[in-house]
Amino acid sequence: MAVALAMAGCGHSTIVGKWRLMGGESDAILWEFSTNGGVLVGDLRGKYKFGDQNRIKIETPFATTVYQLKISGDQMTLQEPGGSKLEFTRIRKTPR
Repeated sequence: MAVALAMAGCGHSTIVGKWRLMGGESDAILWEFSTNGGVLVGDLRGKYKFGDQNRIKIETPFATTVYQLKISGDQMTLQEPGGSKLEFTRIRKTPR
């Protein structure tokens, strides 16, 4: 059981980094997830926490939302239960 929990936890580290909301807008709001559980949505600071069954809770001063989380490579989807879907693309650092 400990091995299963450890393996499940490994996938959560893939969320760390900057993500751009898909939709064709060049000035789309960036979401940045930190290793310490902090999230920055545009200029709004909050925190995130993983739940069971690939769920993630994101808390900001204005709202708390639970999403179903799916990450595949550089694509991430946050789906509200029975609601809207947000699709993101990871922003990779370009080597200099």
